[in-house]
Amino acid sequence: MHDPTCGGDARTLPCAPATPGAFPRNAARRTGLRGLFILLFAATLPAQAETLARVASPGGTLAVTLESQHEGRLAYRIDRGSRPVIAPSRLGFLLGDGRLERNLELVGQSTRSFDETWEQPWGERRLVRNHYNELRASFAEKPHGGREQGRRFDVVFRVYDDGIGFRYEFPRQPALDEVRIRQELTEFAVARPATAWWIPAFEWNREEYLYARTPLSEVGTAQTPITLRSDDGLHISIHEAALVDYAGMNLARGGDGVLRAALTPGNDHSAAVVRTAPFNTPWRTILVGGRAGDLAESSLMLNLNEPNRIGDVSWFKPAKYVGVWWSLHLDEETWGTGPRHGATTANTKRYIDFAAANGFRGVLVEGWNPGWDGDWFANGWNFDFTRPTADFDLEGLAAYGAERGVHLIGHHETACAVSHYERQLPAALDLYARNGVDVVKTGYVCDAGDIQRQDKAGGPVIREWHEGQWMSNHHVRVLEAAAKRHIAINSHEPIKGTGLHRTWPNWVSREGARGMEFNAWATPPNPPEHEANLVFTRMLAGPMDFTPGIVSLKGRGGQQIESTLAKQLALYVVIYSPIQMVADLPEHYAEHPDAFQFIKDVAVDWEESHVLAGEVGDHVTFARKVRGGDEWFLGSVTDEEARIVEVPLSFLDPGRRYRAEIYRDGDRAHWKTAPFEFVRETREVRSSDRYTLKLAAGGGQAIRFVPVD
Repeated sequence: MHDPTCGGDARTLPCAPATPGAFPRNAARRTGLRGLFILLFAATLPAQAETLARVASPGGTLAVTLESQHEGRLAYRIDRGSRPVIAPSRLGFLLGDGRLERNLELVGQSTRSFDETWEQPWGERRLVRNHYNELRASFAEKPHGGREQGRRFDVVFRVYDDGIGFRYEFPRQPALDEVRIRQELTEFAVARPATAWWIPAFEWNREEYLYARTPLSEVGTAQTPITLRSDDGLHISIHEAALVDYAGMNLARGGDGVLRAALTPGNDHSAAVVRTAPFNTPWRTILVGGRAGDLAESSLMLNLNEPNRIGDVSWFKPAKYVGVWWSLHLDEETWGTGPRHGATTANTKRYIDFAAANGFRGVLVEGWNPGWDGDWFANGWNFDFTRPTADFDLEGLAAYGAERGVHLIGHHETACAVSHYERQLPAALDLYARNGVDVVKTGYVCDAGDIQRQDKAGGPVIREWHEGQWMSNHHVRVLEAAAKRHIAINSHEPIKGTGLHRTWPNWVSREGARGMEFNAWATPPNPPEHEANLVFTRMLAGPMDFTPGIVSLKGRGGQQIESTLAKQLALYVVIYSPIQMVADLPEHYAEHPDAFQFIKDVAVDWEESHVLAGEVGDHVTFARKVRGGDEWFLGSVTDEEARIVEVPLSFLDPGRRYRAEIYRDGDRAHWKTAPFEFVRETREVRSSDRYTLKLAAGGGQAIRFVPVD
């Protein structure tokens, strides 16, 4: 809270006299004993913070100020025009040999501007503008505590009109070689009261929790991205970008709107991160927008990552896929071998035929390799990724699919025996490469903190976290090995997305949230608000393999999915991934041919994308244009409330007529009482039109716009 009477932050300090120690005569008589106490207390306080540097975004929307506070501590603050977004917030570290936060002096600073437009090989938009102003501030520790030479580091801020990223950079230096980071002291002091959407950190089920909506003051320890809406309507998301060779950052609530960095622990608990200088931390990111859609439209996360490191990736084809998967979650088939084994040659041929008949490129098969029999969850060391089970003809099926234009999608479930998996990885990927398998779904199913690391065969097994430094490096090792063989990775139970799919464009999707599978067997299943939460929280981290399209609207034992039929179609537009699963059973699509038509038609790779309307956890409407084509698709979903949302069609090309192929909730539709109430219709529209979306409770609407002239 700003106190205009003293020009400072009233949360932190009372007003001090203009000159410390200079008191007006007869002060006690004029203020009384209480007033004299305040004046005497103020006289002992440090001077106000000193401004060291300031940088604004290219359009002047956001500004970052770097300050030196009491005892040479560093802090930064962010303003949006005259509006404070982040109040003064600490910077620094707890290292293995003490704190790195005091006695810091500015020894150099520089600024630069940068503006480029680059092209994604696949994504929500083909062209991405990367336009920012940068401040680099170099600091040195004054020698103290027996140190002959102070430690040095830089803080780099990149300021965009829709957010900022900042990171620490440690140069090579005699005073600091191996750096053991116990914790960051980085803070995010949110300037105004806010509502938060968040999931807990350090819990057993990793990222697979429903999002809580609470006052910021009630947040516990949260994973990122965390999304906030201030009491005056500003939307903020705090996350990180370019998480490389470092521990994932969580956020712990402090007092009075402060969120503090909480790094995922390392295996020995004495350091979360161990690095050798020179090195950089990940970028700490803060998205800021006037509307919820500004967060979802931002490219800041991608822009803060390094460019493509693996070269041409034209061998990866964004596509839809089917698979031996939903039947396993329904418990109609099994991963393990036996009379109900799903991954058989005959069953896989059935899915290949279904994919070929409907224009789907991929067929995922889970349970194809030895190790699934018995309690695989408890013993991933039994998995063999280099050969199939006796009833699965991998080579024959790959050839059968190739003749029909269909590729097998591989599956490597590790059950968290990660070192065991890494030892087989080259041979396992070679097997896939020989058989034309160019996408692999990896899995790390175990409780959080139970990743199994074994540095030497026969040695002790060390436990790691899914989002610790060691797993950060593991995922890069998998990407490197896969890229050499022209294989893309879709990781489940993963480390969080931080925009690294720019650097490694073969990292095409991941899970990292409650997906559709929870609707098969979880109590409760995903509620109607879930997807409208994901768009403005989890999806800010990158693509998600959500596996939509369950047109039967039933889980295990007939459990009802809290969605209408039309909403299942809209999810193909709303939840982005360059690989989208047509997740239901083939026989269920045969029962809903009208709805299935949209799933066959919808694209997965986009020229451009826009959020037409939306509020966090309530509703969202996307419009996306097909890459390399003229068609547009619209997807809109809502929560448990029925809504009427009016949107402009100005994204369409002016002067052209379009046939709108509409798949909507029927007039009596409701996720609970009439989920299959569904209408398919067409009408002609132009870019000058406004269109009214009528969304049922738990419902949605999907539209394909096809030029007719």
